[in-house]
Amino acid sequence: MPRFKLEVNEILDELARLYPDAKCALLHTNPFELLIATMLSAQSTDKMVNTLTPALFQRYPHAKELALADVEEVERLIAKCGLYKTKAKNLIATSQQLVDQYSGEVPAFLEALVTLPGVGRKTANVVLSNAFAVPAIAVDTHVQRVSNRIGLAKSDDVYETEQQLMRKIPKKLWSTAHHWLIYHGRMVCTARSPKCTVCSLQSRCRQGQQSNKSLIVTN
Repeated sequence: MPRFKLEVNEILDELARLYPDAKCALLHTNPFELLIATMLSAQSTDKMVNTLTPALFQRYPHAKELALADVEEVERLIAKCGLYKTKAKNLIATSQQLVDQYSGEVPAFLEALVTLPGVGRKTANVVLSNAFAVPAIAVDTHVQRVSNRIGLAKSDDVYETEQQLMRKIPKKLWSTAHHWLIYHGRMVCTARSPKCTVCSLQSRCRQGQQSNKSLIVTN
């Protein structure tokens, strides 16, 4: 087996060991709730979104209700979320499109999802992976940062990062690996002050190698 394939497998094995229970952090009970929650999560934390969605879903449990919503009322319910005014408009517009084109149901294929207002590839892949069990890799800021640092990808472009990860990671692991990378980005490989000294992937990580060299020079 080529060395690069061994390295990828070793990285994935270690991530699996570190985060055996990794899963979607957004609370939801159906594809519609997951779609809305993921749309809200842009430039906001999953923790914050989870505090807002219970009241939102109680008021608008399905696309047909949210499609008829007053935008100011939706804004009030999600006001603590970043970009809430734009998101409120997109939530209503997306619900209207779901009602008009898909009988209020969330479509289970990428090409349809990305035509919804406010829905890009990342959101679409989250929905496909977690709501419909379709193998997918959603590249958010954590996945982009971690995968490039540890050598699973090499690109500043999120689409190219997604394609590189899909080529390197076995398809059956796409969805799970997505969560592993997110967990590692939240817990260890943070954007600022990453915990390189306690990271078991340091030897394979560009950031970790630089951090290690800095410690050697300092000492």
